[in-house]
Amino acid sequence: MSRTDQAVPTRSASSLLPTQGAVPRRDVGGRVFSGLATFAGISILVTLAAVALFLVVRGWPALTTPPAVLAEEVSWFPADATMLSFVGPILFGTLLAAIIALVLAVPVAVGIALFISHYAPRRLASGLGYVIDLLAAIPSVVYGLWGVLWLAPRLYPLWQGVSEGLGFIPLFTGPPATPPRVVATVGVVLAVMILPIITAVSREVFLQTPRLHEEAALAMGATRWEMVRMAVLPFGRSGVISASMLGLGRALGETMAVLMILSPGFTYSFALLLAGRHQTIAANIANQFPEASPAGVSILIATGLALFVITLTVNMTARWVVARRKDFSGAN
Repeated sequence: MSRTDQAVPTRSASSLLPTQGAVPRRDVGGRVFSGLATFAGISILVTLAAVALFLVVRGWPALTTPPAVLAEEVSWFPADATMLSFVGPILFGTLLAAIIALVLAVPVAVGIALFISHYAPRRLASGLGYVIDLLAAIPSVVYGLWGVLWLAPRLYPLWQGVSEGLGFIPLFTGPPATPPRVVATVGVVLAVMILPIITAVSREVFLQTPRLHEEAALAMGATRWEMVRMAVLPFGRSGVISASMLGLGRALGETMAVLMILSPGFTYSFALLLAGRHQTIAANIANQFPEASPAGVSILIATGLALFVITLTVNMTARWVVARRKDFSGAN
């Protein structure tokens, strides 16, 4: 019998299938990755809950101790103040500095993002985007040194001119402090610090604008600016809002730059050019913590709890704004 006539052993189709109970190698990898991703997501929630629990537990003594006792144990706690009256002015200063930064940074950031995404040549847009991203990598202490040593003296003529021309408005009551270690200067520095965050997020949102929307606007005879106003800005509105909220969260929690620039004060004042009127929660914690007694640490942690709640609220608001448009599809 020839070699070609010999029977070739074959296996049935059922033998090629995996045996019952066996897990394919690809399925094992998927389950491992799913477990790791789930663990990562849960760890974020656990960490957030642990931080909140720590702030509540360590700050609770300050919230329950009579103010007179706190004033006796803590030298910098006002004798006639309560925790609410103590937290109020520094919370006001924190919000005021962050709002100034947001008002200054958002228009500039949106303009830069539009220039990069729809106006600049490709090579220039790539280089400019890289420079903007590098600004986010600069440490806050460097911004603080830059602000107090270089920017503040050069802002004095500007603040003096604003005070002379608009001094009848309570915001610009003067004369400005010399050097201007005031909340207005802090707002400018914070605006520079949050500019990369708002610009980067807004740029990516603008680049996601459906091409059909832009071409439809141009086909109707719209100019480039009209196309941006009718197609790009409405599409990216929620993204700009969420980017602004992220920048606001960064400004609320900034510590070193504010600590190095601002001349602190504990009042409710809208005078942006006067020194010794404002303070922020983060800067006050960094300033008082090294020499604080146990009661003082509890007070500072209680103020940190207030900052934590505000920051969490800001970020939840940003997520809510984004979620409102999650079903929108630009391709439709």
